[in-house]
Amino acid sequence: MLKGRILVANYDDTHVIKFLGDVRLTLCPALDQYLNNIFNSRYFKTILIDLTETQGIDSTSLGMLAKMSIRMKKDKGFVPTLVSVNDNITRVLLSMGFDKVFVLVKSLEQNFEPTEELIEGDFSDLTVQQKVLEAHRTLMGMNQHNHQEFKNLVDVLEHQCEI
Repeated sequence: MLKGRILVANYDDTHVIKFLGDVRLTLCPALDQYLNNIFNSRYFKTILIDLTETQGIDSTSLGMLAKMSIRMKKDKGFVPTLVSVNDNITRVLLSMGFDKVFVLVKSLEQNFEPTEELIEGDFSDLTVQQKVLEAHRTLMGMNQHNHQEFKNLVDVLEHQCEI
């Protein structure tokens, strides 16, 4: 699998976030920082998540996407669009309830090619742990299945973050 990368772009205040390769938790603090900048910008209509070239995605990255969608629903009154062509990834998205917090599609009429890459950055282990915890709390709150799936992990992370 290719190392994970996240590319971003802004097309007429539509922010496009494209995941490439195998996207893992090491990119989550940079993604969270980018998403906070979007939400704090007055030049923001919507977000499009492109997973068409995603080979793998971990639960932390999925939790960050869910957190973003829930915030967008709260702030803007609608949910973003997520494009997935990989049947395995789509199956995971559906099993976790992403069809409740995203508009899931298999293709787009317009092709967006973001070119700016988010860099992992030099975040502390504690910052990364806190992002992992936050992402999994979000996933737990989406439905009972996710709650059961991630409860033990969240309990361990909460204990580690207290130390």
